[in-house]
Amino acid sequence: MKNEYDIQAENFAKKYNVKLSIIGDPEYRKYFHTDKESRYVFKLRLCRDSKQYTFSFGQSILAGAEKPGLYDVLSCLTKYDPESFSNFCSEFGYDEDSRTAERIYKAVCKEWQSVDRLFSDCITELQEIN
Repeated sequence: MKNEYDIQAENFAKKYNVKLSIIGDPEYRKYFHTDKESRYVFKLRLCRDSKQYTFSFGQSILAGAEKPGLYDVLSCLTKYDPESFSNFCSEFGYDEDSRTAERIYKAVCKEWQSVDRLFSDCITELQEIN
């Protein structure tokens, strides 16, 4: 049975012609640099009209090898411009002298650019999926 979150994500996808594809089989490995346990990591592709975004998605440990759904993916995307490194560190509690923080910031910026490219005209509605 679908819950309201899944329905919201599916309605968004239908309205804006968003398709989610899983590419290949998931890997079982550590995903985040702080992971203590391995998890299933999927290679995903979001397509909208002629644009696409391919990325890795670390499934929750609890969900195991279960394929991520639209809500799982859309709710986890970076939906706001991280702005400057200083602002990012302040907002999320990172040390500005940290190389790890800088690496995370660059990854978040890269994701934001891809999300903005796909959804700039409907970003407000995407932000409501959380």
